[in-house]
Amino acid sequence: MKIQQIRNATIILESGAYRILVDPMLANKGALPSLRVFSGRQRNPTVELPESASQALETVTHCLITHCQKGHFDHLDRAGTRWLRERQVPVICTPNDAPYLAKRGLNVQSLPEGHEQPTPFLGGTIRTIRCLHGKGLVGRLMEHGVGYLIELPGEPSLYLAGDTILTSTVRDFVLQHQPQVSVVPAGGARFDVGDDIIMGLDDVLEFMRFSEGTVVANHLEAINHCPVTREELADAAAEIGVMHRLLIPADGEVLAVATGKPLPASAGLAAL
Repeated sequence: MKIQQIRNATIILESGAYRILVDPMLANKGALPSLRVFSGRQRNPTVELPESASQALETVTHCLITHCQKGHFDHLDRAGTRWLRERQVPVICTPNDAPYLAKRGLNVQSLPEGHEQPTPFLGGTIRTIRCLHGKGLVGRLMEHGVGYLIELPGEPSLYLAGDTILTSTVRDFVLQHQPQVSVVPAGGARFDVGDDIIMGLDDVLEFMRFSEGTVVANHLEAINHCPVTREELADAAAEIGVMHRLLIPADGEVLAVATGKPLPASAGLAAL
């Protein structure tokens, strides 16, 4: 399996003939509003898509959405919606999101009720894990969504954590299943009030203490309410001796996650 980091939470998974686009935010730099009002009003995304994105997107066969309602444009924006609608790429999502996406003309393939248990998916299985996208008042206003555990023949088991803080649900699931690869949000996103709404530096390091597999960190340096940088995450991981299991891809970079060996971003998924 290979993973191409596109930008923020947007990635492309490659397994055999399949190319799975996850949470497409495809807008140009600055096309979307700021997610902070009082402490920096830089518009989003704060960076452009990598040059390799256009070629990589042409290979996509399926799309997977973790959450998309209540204004979560950093996981599905208008540009991403338009791209999916024009190409009628099959969009896999939860029953909660299916009507919302169908109204926008997407080719929705909803997971069945009871999707917390393994469900057939591209010759393997997929199941969901509940996310907690913040606590307190902010948490009550958020769309919490899901993460996914994907198990495909001949591939490492893959846990896409989705937008979540580190919870007992996440911890217990990982301890029970020990996915070989986990993709976790690491940006420490927060609004002007309230606590973090996704994992930040400390949560990622704690996650690595009970997860035995490779961890891929994303949701970094692309949205203006995510203060954690790639450099400081790498420094903190090196300090506690876990950097050998942590991958922090640059936008456009392709990872061979079975070995943790990065491939040149210029290779792109189309050439693999």
